[in-house]
Amino acid sequence: MTKRIFSGAQPTGQLHIGNYLGALKNWVALQDEYEAFYCIVNLHAITLPQEPAALRKATLDLARIYLAAGVDPERSTIFIQSDVPEHAELAWTLSCIARMGELERMTQFKDKGKGNAERAGVGLFTYPILMAADILLYQTDLVPVGQDQKQHLELTRDLAERFNRDYGETFRVPEPYIPQAGASIKSLQEPERKMSKSDENAAGSIFLLDDADTVTKKIKRAVTDSGTTIEFDETRPAINNLLTIYRLLTNKREEECVAHFAGKGYGAFKAELAEATVEFLRPFQERVKQYDDETLLAILKPGAEKARAIASETLANVYLKLGIK
Repeated sequence: MTKRIFSGAQPTGQLHIGNYLGALKNWVALQDEYEAFYCIVNLHAITLPQEPAALRKATLDLARIYLAAGVDPERSTIFIQSDVPEHAELAWTLSCIARMGELERMTQFKDKGKGNAERAGVGLFTYPILMAADILLYQTDLVPVGQDQKQHLELTRDLAERFNRDYGETFRVPEPYIPQAGASIKSLQEPERKMSKSDENAAGSIFLLDDADTVTKKIKRAVTDSGTTIEFDETRPAINNLLTIYRLLTNKREEECVAHFAGKGYGAFKAELAEATVEFLRPFQERVKQYDDETLLAILKPGAEKARAIASETLANVYLKLGIK
């Protein structure tokens, strides 16, 4: 039986090159090997206030990016989270077996609450439970995650194991898939921090829809480390990050990259990195434009129907085990 993967992204902010290299690129590769479910998690987006019209547009725009990246609706199930109400139903059920201490330890809540937890929305506190529901509904075997989401997957595993122990075997316990390279592309301006679509300094991120001039300027202004050699070195996070981006976009081996830039300075390296990035983004952005709303809905509606057929079966079994039905 083919193993199943599930992943999703929020329709908030602009996706950047780190999202592509750390997530979307892997989704595309994994859809050949697994039964893949890729979701636009718009219910997660409302943990913070959103402008309704902007959220609707962003939800469809994110679906366009999935498709432009190479997620194939013939090989993967693509759908919008809110079109499958079982996500919210299972989240409530799991919240009844989750523990306050588990959620209080979630580092992302601490970061997003910014030391003002008493005024933070309850959804911001409990959204890891919704994330667990997203995954467990589909009897998921593998979850592509970045390092920042690994803690949430551990909670998902804990909840699945607890439910199985208390009510009988119900959920598959998912495993993480963390790529060795590209899992955490760093900011161009603060290479000790992960590139983020919520970064207040837009110069730190290369967004997937940035034009060529913007990309070139951001890369030319990217910070560098002391030293002059262009090589992979974790003690020099700035150059290590830029060279990792170059390697992943060009699909070259590490030794090829180092040999290619031997004897060259930062200026020449940044110029080639900018060119490689622009050449990657140009056809990507053209593909994004190919999907009008009608085309998207023709993909997303049957995707939701397929997802709901599986999700409803899981939820019915959960309710049966709990004595609700």
